[in-house]
Amino acid sequence: MSATATASTSASAPDRPPGPRGLPIAGSSFMASRDSTRKLMRWARDYGDIVYYRFFDFHAYILFHPQHVEQILLGKTGNFVKGITSRANPELFGNGLLTSDGEFWRRQRRLSNPAFHRESLARYAEITVEEAARLIDTWKPGETRNIHNDMMNVTLRIVLRSLFGAELGDNMRVIEPALEAIMQSSSGFNSIAFYLGIPTPARKLHFLAVQKLNEVVYALIERGRQKLQAASQAANALQPAPTGQPATAGAKDLLTLLLTARDDDGNSMSDQQLRDEVITLLLAGHETTALNLSWTWYLLAQHPEVEEKLHAELDTVLGGRAPRPADLPKLPYTDKVLRETLRLYPPAWRIFRRTEEALKVGDYTLPAGANIVLSQWVTQRDPRWFTEPERFNPDRWSEETASKLPRFAYFPFGGGPRVCIGAGFAMMEATLLLATIAQRFRMRLASNRPVKPLASITLRPKNGISLKLEQRANARVPSHHDNEAKVRSA
Repeated sequence: MSATATASTSASAPDRPPGPRGLPIAGSSFMASRDSTRKLMRWARDYGDIVYYRFFDFHAYILFHPQHVEQILLGKTGNFVKGITSRANPELFGNGLLTSDGEFWRRQRRLSNPAFHRESLARYAEITVEEAARLIDTWKPGETRNIHNDMMNVTLRIVLRSLFGAELGDNMRVIEPALEAIMQSSSGFNSIAFYLGIPTPARKLHFLAVQKLNEVVYALIERGRQKLQAASQAANALQPAPTGQPATAGAKDLLTLLLTARDDDGNSMSDQQLRDEVITLLLAGHETTALNLSWTWYLLAQHPEVEEKLHAELDTVLGGRAPRPADLPKLPYTDKVLRETLRLYPPAWRIFRRTEEALKVGDYTLPAGANIVLSQWVTQRDPRWFTEPERFNPDRWSEETASKLPRFAYFPFGGGPRVCIGAGFAMMEATLLLATIAQRFRMRLASNRPVKPLASITLRPKNGISLKLEQRANARVPSHHDNEAKVRSA
């Protein structure tokens, strides 16, 4: 990677940054590559910190330097809007927090904030530990598992229970394959076909999957409204809410908090707005944590020295009991392990923005309407900021070392006003899952074949991750039934 941006040294600013020429009509796109992340790394190395590329009529500027990332993420809010993400998948994301802009986004953010307050997170933590223990109660020492499938399943159960407050039964069997079809339609050639509107089998499956998700989510929203109405009627009659109905106070699921949220004018979200936010939380709430953990297990399986330090901390702090939110500050090395995984394998591996005004970046002026790409994958592997950047080294996150980093050399959850609203939830969930599972099991690679990342909407392991389970000697983690009792009594 070039140490400085490739730029003209003449008195007048160059018209356009360097970049790949591509084909005469089509141009070039890193998303059209078999390995999008590798192509981005090559472009950064060949052309510098600011790269221009064109794909048909889509003109884009990729910014790799932390100062330029900061300029975009902390720039004047009204000057930047969401980029191609919102235009490419409107039927999926709608106008939720991930894709909305302006005053509507600010309203939705305010309405959604209570769902991520401290008291809400405590309830999600309880669900997380219960589901983690339930999962490992089904594991057997010596067996080989696709750990990515396990992490996707357990985090989906957690987010569904957190969202809707109940077991979803058959809906799980609808949601899992639907989300898988959506991710497959958004990787490699499929993503380009989607952008160009080319009819493909993956595109057809994508729209069928979105339809199925809509059916499930709208039905759950209607059920939530009915439960709230029944609870309100019971309260008005000075009677306890019917069995199984949510109380108007106390622990509430995410959907109830969204249903009862009101803006400054007393207005609530419409069913369409609720649907968009629920879909966003479904995708972001389980996918990012599952990927963080999947890649963590993969890295730990290759670095027993890191795994040994992790186990030592868990044994000292927890001593075989279920972890609790109050334990999180006492598990600094566990946190470093997860943060280092997020550096090497960020689930959100690139960010799109569009500038509404002309913007000076380095030696170049980007025109109004310019599409901007930021890449966590490249910036977080830059040797200028990270010594031995390809090495898995959680100790690099010591307070002293981390304080020397440029502010946006590391931005797995974005940054600025639009930083991921669920970042705290995701880190808490990942820490509790890692702590619960690693107390009982260690994992080893079942194959010497390297696992390659599949750059879709998120960064998934292509073909999953096969790991062999080993029971830890003297593991003292109780079953999920015991964990439930301990967490609730804490």
